Amino acid sequence: MEQTCLIVKPDGVGKKKAGEIIRRFENEGFTLRGLKMLKPTTAQIEGFYEVHKGKPFFGPFMSFMMSGPIVVCVFGADNAVARVREIIGATNSAEAKPGTLRNMFGTDNRRNLVHASDSPENALREIQYFFAENEVLSYDPDAWQNA
Repeated sequence: MEQTCLIVKPDGVGKKKAGEIIRRFENEGFTLRGLKMLKPTTAQIEGFYEVHKGKPFFGPFMSFMMSGPIVVCVFGADNAVARVREIIGATNSAEAKPGTLRNMFGTDNRRNLVHASDSPENALREIQYFFAENEVLSYDPDAWQNA
């Protein structure tokens, strides 16, 4: 089972869509393996998005990402990275396919509701960035039925 990282950005939290987003992935067969809400620091966001440092949009994007709390999730499923990206839609909400999260709730290229890992390698890096090893659970989601 592959794991991936998903962040509900400040606009998603502000629109009160975090629960709906999590529910969507659970309804699609994903298992929630890690979850935390935080008000990110400048250092956290700069480190997480370091690949974009120096680009013209970086400053405004930093301000946006620090404008409110975020919800960081780890989801597990077969082919999780690709499936999550299909469900969230194109980066620019105006170009996202109908029924995708960004199409339904995003505003534009920045206020696009969520961040999602773009590869299994980046998923691992992103998960480790926000979560300690003991904060990401590996469990059988149906085990409670046998307890």
